[in-house]
Amino acid sequence: MAKTSKSTSSKYQKRGCSYLSEEIKQILSRAAQSIEAAEVLLKKGLTGFSASRSYYAMFYTAEALLLSKGLSFSSHKAVISAFGKHFSKTKLLDSKFHSHLVEAYEKRQIGDYEFSEEITEEDAKNQIERAKDFLEAARILLKK
Repeated sequence: MAKTSKSTSSKYQKRGCSYLSEEIKQILSRAAQSIEAAEVLLKKGLTGFSASRSYYAMFYTAEALLLSKGLSFSSHKAVISAFGKHFSKTKLLDSKFHSHLVEAYEKRQIGDYEFSEEITEEDAKNQIERAKDFLEAARILLKK
């Protein structure tokens, strides 16, 4: 989904951050689906995979927010960094969401690639709640 950095596009600036293109709506829908998947995986005891899906929910949310400003990036780290720059440092959203996104990225790395370290059930639940909060905050911001 992420692409090379682009300058702000007027089609996403019609009402500032609030313009919801069809693409942004689809990305937010994918974020919501990722949360549902994380909950299903958690119920099955697959905590690492659950944490990974929660991360993707947050990642998609950050992508949608950046796209609302006409911005798109080619890597996960670039999306995370740009989200911090355009939404946390500007105080458009609480900086805790950037911190949660960074931590979720780290948990995803553990859940997907580390075999000596486990994601606990509590960690997975916490990641799901954070993903829900982040998605809700993004939806509110985009409706303003």
